[in-house]
Amino acid sequence: MAFPDIVPDLRAKVPELRGRLLPNQSLAELTWFRVGGPAQVLFMPEDEADLGYFLEHLTAEIPVTVIGLGSNLIVRDGGVPGVVIRLGRGFGEVKVEPGNRVRAGTAVPDVKVSRAAQEASIAGLAFFCGIPGAIGGALRMNGGAYGRETKDALIEARGVDRRGNVRVFSNGDMHYTYRHCGAPDDVIFTGALFQGAPGDPAAIAAEMDKITESREATQPIKSRTGGSTFKNPPGHKAWQLIDAAGCRGFKVGDAQVSEMHCNFLINLGGASAADIETLGETVRKRVKENSGVELEWEIKRIGVA
Repeated sequence: MAFPDIVPDLRAKVPELRGRLLPNQSLAELTWFRVGGPAQVLFMPEDEADLGYFLEHLTAEIPVTVIGLGSNLIVRDGGVPGVVIRLGRGFGEVKVEPGNRVRAGTAVPDVKVSRAAQEASIAGLAFFCGIPGAIGGALRMNGGAYGRETKDALIEARGVDRRGNVRVFSNGDMHYTYRHCGAPDDVIFTGALFQGAPGDPAAIAAEMDKITESREATQPIKSRTGGSTFKNPPGHKAWQLIDAAGCRGFKVGDAQVSEMHCNFLINLGGASAADIETLGETVRKRVKENSGVELEWEIKRIGVA
């Protein structure tokens, strides 16, 4: 399907815009599942100032959706109305700062932050190499792996709100809980400052290697997948509940519950977004019937069916 082209109207309101505005841009190739329809408008700002300028002049009636590396995302087959914002090179810098600190733009892959810290002999950020995605997603969902979460390392996050204002949030302002951030939903994070500790680069590298080896041995990371599908309910592990409900290997169309790790859904090649989402909802239903526990989606789902 195709949405009405609103790009000419948008351009007229932001004559000094430097970033790209693309109408009816396919999003499937921007997600790890490789499924989904187009964005009505895809906007890729040049930098934070360009993003703020655009948002300041964007009418409130037009919805805004933000995507990162597309690792933890289902774009529905009908596409995403309004403006989809994807941050790129202007948000891709990583800098080591005094005091064992690392500053990163939100388009930076999580693993790149862990590598920068390791090379600078900064411990405490190795866990980021176990999170598939970018720093923006880690900030928004308190991403974590192997015993640590974003909240354990964050000093402050920086972002732009829907009115185009730059805002800075302390760790406490983020109101983090498990896989949840309490910062305002309209804020688009643009950067973050993390605190580490002095460490031995060889030991940090060994820790990162161990995390990588564990992921490769237990997760279908070479498949078309969206990472962990469901949050772990209190007192439970999602994969164990899914396995106990008999869902390991279960399929809907060309979407399948991974045989390797039950909390991963994979696209075998020809799945639609509807197949993947239906598979997930079927798993949730079977787990509820089997154990009485209700699974909550960890993967973000956007757009219209």
